[in-house]
Amino acid sequence: MVKITPPLVVIAGPTASGKSELALRLAERCGGAIVNADSAQIYDALPILSAAPSTRDRERADHHLYAMLNPAVPGSAADWAEAAKARIADLHRAGRLPILVGGTGLYLRTLIDGIAPVPPIDPAIRAEVRAASVSENLAALTTLDPVAATRLNPGDTARIARALEVVRSTGVSLADWQQERSGGIGGAVLLNPLILLPPRPWLYDRCDRRFEAMLDLGAVEEVEALLARNLDPRLPAMRAIGVEAISAMLRGDFSRDQAIAAGQLATRQYAKRQYTWFAHQPPADWPRFQEPLEDEAIERALALLALKE
Repeated sequence: MVKITPPLVVIAGPTASGKSELALRLAERCGGAIVNADSAQIYDALPILSAAPSTRDRERADHHLYAMLNPAVPGSAADWAEAAKARIADLHRAGRLPILVGGTGLYLRTLIDGIAPVPPIDPAIRAEVRAASVSENLAALTTLDPVAATRLNPGDTARIARALEVVRSTGVSLADWQQERSGGIGGAVLLNPLILLPPRPWLYDRCDRRFEAMLDLGAVEEVEALLARNLDPRLPAMRAIGVEAISAMLRGDFSRDQAIAAGQLATRQYAKRQYTWFAHQPPADWPRFQEPLEDEAIERALALLALKE
């Protein structure tokens, strides 16, 4: 008896590239369900600032793993991958097509390829690393793991801290641990991926217009409510794109126009990093769709997905 491998659609790419609308169109046509793979949209505190699905979007299709965590909880790629595996399996059992949508490359890689078997980190080392500044951690990492220190963005607090705590706690670099991965579902599903890489000017213009619109839609009130909770500023939700710029406006350090400009810049910089990652890191045989996702281009993108079903 031939075993039927269940399908999994993956629509990925940088922020504002049109992933959500493409996923909605596909879900409406095939009765599929959308599964979140965005590290900001897992939190329930910033639906506007994270561009989470609107009420209207949720009426058009089922959405899963959005707003699943309190912002006081430091969600991880491993925790999300376990939740995603369970939800995808549930959808397959129900005869539904899971449509995985997001721009967090680490989440996608963890789910599909698995996770490195890094032992538990010594709590004392973790506390010391997390209490230090990013510049102090980068300096320490440069000594202990110069390859990682060179590769990582100097302002990437979380990844620098992770690389440092791993090498300090285990004596082995994170890159070496990652040579051995386990728990991925890539071999158990029929992957149907599409990477959206539209022209950069088009993408950056969408980033700019969307961020300005977010302030009019309630992003300022979202950040104000988040700040009122007095959470650890190192938590992922507190470092979401736009939180810093709007916080500066609420403190009186920025005018509204300055906050918009700063938020737009941060969004474009984030999109640029995502663009580079998705252009080079996923397998070469994953199709890259490079048109602006408008009008007839949406149909061409959907046709690419249909061809691989």
